[in-house]
Amino acid sequence: MAKERVTDIVERLVLPIVEKEQVELVDVEFQKAGANWYLRVFIDKPGGVDIDDCSRVSEQLSEQLDIVDPIPESYFLEVSSPGAERPLKKPADFERAIGEHVYVSLYEPIDGSKSFEGTLLSYDGEQLELDVRVKTRSRKVTVPLAKVALARLAVEL
Repeated sequence: MAKERVTDIVERLVLPIVEKEQVELVDVEFQKAGANWYLRVFIDKPGGVDIDDCSRVSEQLSEQLDIVDPIPESYFLEVSSPGAERPLKKPADFERAIGEHVYVSLYEPIDGSKSFEGTLLSYDGEQLELDVRVKTRSRKVTVPLAKVALARLAVEL
């Protein structure tokens, strides 16, 4: 049996907490930066989260992590908002982002490009349709979800 990933364990631990606190779990990351490991939990809610939301989730999750102890190395726990350029990972994320300005990078190029920025026109579970501006022209690009390496909301300049 494959060893369970830290992010999967943390997600399982934090889901009842975010449900109780009436916030949404956006993402969980466990990454090394320099000499340190960081466990980052991103939460959100309509209107955005505040420091109190983050603090409540952090305290409760920290207690659960102390009990389960899934991470052998030392790490820093950070609970925060995903920010204005929130990642799009789940079907609900893409559905909520229809009509929004997004950035999408790909594993392999489409029409010679590995990244697109524009308005998300539609999402059907298998592909995205974007309205991309190139200088003064607008064109539609269809992106198979299987080719998406990263998708996030983007701040339109």
